[in-house]
Amino acid sequence: MHVLELSLTLTRPAFKLAVDLRLPAHGVTVLFGPSGSGKTTLLRCVAGLERATGRIAIGDTLWQDDKRAHFTPTWQRAVGFVFQEASLFEHMNVQANLNYGIKRDGQTGGQAALQAAIELLGIGPLLKRTTDNLSGGERQRVAIARALAMQPRILLLDEPLASLDQAKRQDILPWLERLHRELRIPVLYVTHAMDELARLGDHVVLLEDGRVQAHGSVAQVLSNADIATSLGALAGAMLAGVVCEDNAQFHLTRIDVGNASLWLRSQNLHLGSAVRLHIHANDVSLSLAEPTNSSIQNCIPGTITGITSDTHPAHAIVTIGHGEQRLLSRVTQRAVAALHLQVGSPVWCQIKAVALAGR
Repeated sequence: MHVLELSLTLTRPAFKLAVDLRLPAHGVTVLFGPSGSGKTTLLRCVAGLERATGRIAIGDTLWQDDKRAHFTPTWQRAVGFVFQEASLFEHMNVQANLNYGIKRDGQTGGQAALQAAIELLGIGPLLKRTTDNLSGGERQRVAIARALAMQPRILLLDEPLASLDQAKRQDILPWLERLHRELRIPVLYVTHAMDELARLGDHVVLLEDGRVQAHGSVAQVLSNADIATSLGALAGAMLAGVVCEDNAQFHLTRIDVGNASLWLRSQNLHLGSAVRLHIHANDVSLSLAEPTNSSIQNCIPGTITGITSDTHPAHAIVTIGHGEQRLLSRVTQRAVAALHLQVGSPVWCQIKAVALAGR
């Protein structure tokens, strides 16, 4: 399997980036962490816009290896880079902006790649529009299409939703999900927003102060109790499920997760399709017996596999296994003592809220 190798060190007066990663060269890898953690710096190093020390390779394509005195300049790297603010030429319409990229690149197959990008991002109706008549989400879709038309080996997205308000974010997220499903090149996606990580990520690199705190599949990292304590209110687990019923009477969709079922507001999903669900630890309470006569309708049985002290001494993070999947629950230490919770205890997880994270 092709691997993206990033072994880099970059020292600044008040900051040091030091990473050594072997990432899958497919799917979406999210660089996640607070502002100043090194996410954008790492992205710029991959593009060659920042000169770090070390090695960068995608499969058998080597872009940097300081031991061999090898460094490929940015203009020779097959990189598609989309910044927070879409950099479009204001004096050109959308079609001209897209054409400029492939003319400058000069690769064969540029028109076919451009047409595929236009269809993938649904920007056909925008082609004759001037860029000053585009919404923020439309501008970003055009910028992504222009980057894809250059047939890059990797797509780099630097917080593409950061400058958008909530309504425009929700407008572009379905297109990014489609990109996630259909794109065949690796994507490095920078964000500090948990909903973007949950909806778009296959793999996650958690960065803090320029160093890797954890990396792996999104489900693996988010279900790690030690990571959950550092994420605070953002902590939660990812579950894989299958759409099994659409209830017209109550306008609900049933998702089967292992041997349990969860109900969500109707989502117009195809029966049998696989989905991902994100459940915050703060939205999971625990019971020793199956709950009855409760307005909380979503309950999953499981077994406690770990209890970890939270950052505040009043709380604990409880990890619950359900088959091969994991849930997290943030409860008080008083509840742990009162219920005599311990590793191996069977419990019922009462889930107050479930978010559809991806499909």
